[in-house]
Amino acid sequence: MYSRLLTPRWMLLHLLVAALFVATFFLGYWQLTKAEAGGGAVNWSYALQWPLYGFMGLWFYLRMVRIELHRHPDDDEPGNAVVLYQRPRIDTTGDPELAAYNAYLAELNERALGQRSAGNGR
Repeated sequence: MYSRLLTPRWMLLHLLVAALFVATFFLGYWQLTKAEAGGGAVNWSYALQWPLYGFMGLWFYLRMVRIELHRHPDDDEPGNAVVLYQRPRIDTTGDPELAAYNAYLAELNERALGQRSAGNGR
């Protein structure tokens, strides 16, 4: 179950999130030193915001990990019953103008598919 989180992609994400989480605390400390040196209210607010950004990012990342762990492993795999083309259903009941328009669209679709298959056969 946890082996999905040990792929190279996830390991890179783990390292990136850990580095960014630590970096937010260094940035908060840097803003705190500027605020203590007389930087003003903006520096004090950033000194508090940077660690909050780190915790917020960590919270989103943990949610992403939780979703990955609860995801079915075969969700990304294509199914066996792949339908490549279905003939469009033409509505002939009701409005005759609508039926004529649908027939026209079906004819255009047939032409386009015929040209595509003829172009692939070369």
